[in-house]
Amino acid sequence: MQELEQDIKTALSAAIQQVFGAEVPAAQLTIQPTRKEFAGSFTLVTFPLTKALGKGPEQIGQALGEWLTANEPKVSGYNVVKGFLNLEIADAEWLRRFAQLVQRPDGAPMPTGGPQDVVVEYSSPNTNKPLHLGHLRNNFLGYSVAEILKATGATVTKANLVNDRGIHICKSMLAYQHYGHGETPQSAGIKGDHLAGKYYVLFEKHYREQVRQLEAEGVAPEIAKKQAPLMLEAQTMLQQWEQGDDAVITLWKQMNGWVYEGFDETYKTIGVDFDKFYYESGTYLLGKERVEEGLQKGVFFRKEDGSVWVDLKEEGLDEKLLLRADGTSVYITQDLGTAELKYQDFGYDLSVYVIADEQNYHMQVLKAVLKKLGKPYADAIYHLSYGMVDLPSGKMKSREGTVVDADELVREVVEAAKTATLEKGKIEGLSDDEQAQLFHTLGLGALKYYLLKVDPKKRMLFNPEESVQLEGHTGPFIQYSHARIAQLRRKAQQMGIAETADFSTLLALEKTEREMVEELARYGSVVAEAARSFSPAVVAQYAYDLAKAYNRFYAEVPVLQEADETRRAFRVALSAQTARAIKASMSLLGIEVPERM
Repeated sequence: MQELEQDIKTALSAAIQQVFGAEVPAAQLTIQPTRKEFAGSFTLVTFPLTKALGKGPEQIGQALGEWLTANEPKVSGYNVVKGFLNLEIADAEWLRRFAQLVQRPDGAPMPTGGPQDVVVEYSSPNTNKPLHLGHLRNNFLGYSVAEILKATGATVTKANLVNDRGIHICKSMLAYQHYGHGETPQSAGIKGDHLAGKYYVLFEKHYREQVRQLEAEGVAPEIAKKQAPLMLEAQTMLQQWEQGDDAVITLWKQMNGWVYEGFDETYKTIGVDFDKFYYESGTYLLGKERVEEGLQKGVFFRKEDGSVWVDLKEEGLDEKLLLRADGTSVYITQDLGTAELKYQDFGYDLSVYVIADEQNYHMQVLKAVLKKLGKPYADAIYHLSYGMVDLPSGKMKSREGTVVDADELVREVVEAAKTATLEKGKIEGLSDDEQAQLFHTLGLGALKYYLLKVDPKKRMLFNPEESVQLEGHTGPFIQYSHARIAQLRRKAQQMGIAETADFSTLLALEKTEREMVEELARYGSVVAEAARSFSPAVVAQYAYDLAKAYNRFYAEVPVLQEADETRRAFRVALSAQTARAIKASMSLLGIEVPERM
């Protein structure tokens, strides 16, 4: 589609030269897709040309349309609506481009001239709790953006920074020391990440009780929060960890080991993967070195209590703590180390951080601090900021144990997909294992699609029941459309109809056929736009539009029942290419499409 758009721009430039004797380079012309209510594929806005050409916008459109239909074989017709010239593309051109699509290898990269060495960091879990609904949006976004960038020809590394140390992890460890009584995932019969999360919630419960007790004794609230015995113990444990205390390190390794096993199981279930793992415990020391470097360069300063800060007032970001007074690091400390490690490992020209918009300020600070340090990779950092996910019941809070657990949510949507599919009653002939796999594919597809179809920057409300519906703007609707085409292809094969027949004798297309070819031709430009905007929602919308267009086509013209042999073969090929495009699009979202439903 991008190539055709460029051809039309070149033809328009030639038309302007021939009709008006004026030089307007193709690069200066802007054309856009024609609105659905008008005939045509491309639209030129003629208002900007009035001064240079000395004519009214409608006169310009009329003159250019007449010249193009007479002299450019790719243009078969036109219409002018005020200052808009809508151009219709000839059927022969659509057929030629469709033949190219059929020949194009599946998944061939489409270079966009963008960054070529990219690191996409996503997931970034804390080892004090299991993954929840918000983590799912993060994981699905990161995985999909990485796949989309790969499709444009970039070399992409999927990275996961595990936050495996710090005060939050010490809270879970301390609660386990006090209340665990030697419990293990095996003895408790629950996943390790859920066990750690249980003790994080227990810490907060007992900590709040201590704060309330201190307040009842007349201690001011802010002081009570700092002086509660459990909080003081947690801070001591963090210091002991950084000093390498054997008992603390042993407990830390034991509990983190349980959590990693749980994370791995969840990652496998939700279908995301990583090329490289980083751990905060392995990056914070390098971050401390960068803090020391900043002190030596005079771009950081130490306060009287010994804490280290950076002044970012000129950048509009105020002062930022880089190292606590007791020498322990904060999140920004390890982020400085991780950014450098990633650059050492991959020499990236783009480093994407998939992090919720609650951390917008933090990411601005990270970039500003790296610039102050003079790091060459500071400008390569891009924060893919996304909105939080809410539920009809309200905002989730980890420390209160009110989060929507990822594992439980996946089980729920799979069960909902099972119920919705059985109501349709179209899975006879599938074994129990095949049915279970189908329900998982549909449930996970519903969940991923629902979370990815919304622009990342927007906050969203997740409705589990709505996500699994087989009609409407849902993943299962698109999956069902693919399964329908797969069934048609099987029948066509039984009838001996080839999907790669010669269509050169076709002279004209039906309206719905033309719409389908045009929709299929958009795939490359859609992927390029999704890569530029870091938005899987662009691909999700395309997959939905494609499925809708195919259902219209299927309803309006016969396919296997078509009497004309050449046209029947063309429609089967059109169906097959649509299935490939749906599969490729959904794959970029991390969603599988079934062959049967």
